Amino acid sequence: MIRLDQLLSRYGYCSRREAASWVNAGAVTGINGLPFRRPDEKVDPATVLVEGHPVPFPGGITVAFHKPAGYACSHNPAETPLIYDLLPPEWMQRHPAPETVGRLDRETSGLILLSDDGDFLHRWTAPRHEVPKVYEATVDTDFPLGLVELFASGTLMLRSEDRPCRPAILKITGSRTATLQITEGKYHQVRRMFASQGCTVKALHRTRAGSVDLGKLPSGEWRKLTAQERD
Repeated sequence: MIRLDQLLSRYGYCSRREAASWVNAGAVTGINGLPFRRPDEKVDPATVLVEGHPVPFPGGITVAFHKPAGYACSHNPAETPLIYDLLPPEWMQRHPAPETVGRLDRETSGLILLSDDGDFLHRWTAPRHEVPKVYEATVDTDFPLGLVELFASGTLMLRSEDRPCRPAILKITGSRTATLQITEGKYHQVRRMFASQGCTVKALHRTRAGSVDLGKLPSGEWRKLTAQERD
């Protein structure tokens, strides 16, 4: 349960100070159609209608998003275009607004998760949880011999790092294409791992993170996570 004025502010309708005018105007009702009378009334967000419409995502926003290449995972207008430009604008009015779970660099496409649930964000980003992430990579030259074994060894040291990469699972799918599963998120890690062995990544696409699979979700689209995926 939550106070009505807190609900209107948290879900981006108005400030808490402005909530009384919304209530007095009859803009906030129960699903039975009866208007609420006091902004301090305790309510279940799932039972509230604002201007006749249910509160979207009353339990919070946690979604899978298919990020197109060319978009930045940032709120900085100087870095446009941003992935948030492709999401419903009312999401950004919520308090808190959804954030990405980690980031994909601008030219990487594929699966990224967004949530306004602090516990979910922490659980999926804390290093100790070692969430596996799967990428499809295309490089500019044939793979050198021994790359599968090197990536799996846990001994690959990247420049400017003080610890080697954790063991990663590389599967060669063509002379210049492969899938790579990692369980950490060093800066531009996948690109740097290949570059350290003379292979420049030309295209990079994330297909999976933990239990969440991108599947056939179209580029630029999102879907709610299931309860099983959230866990």
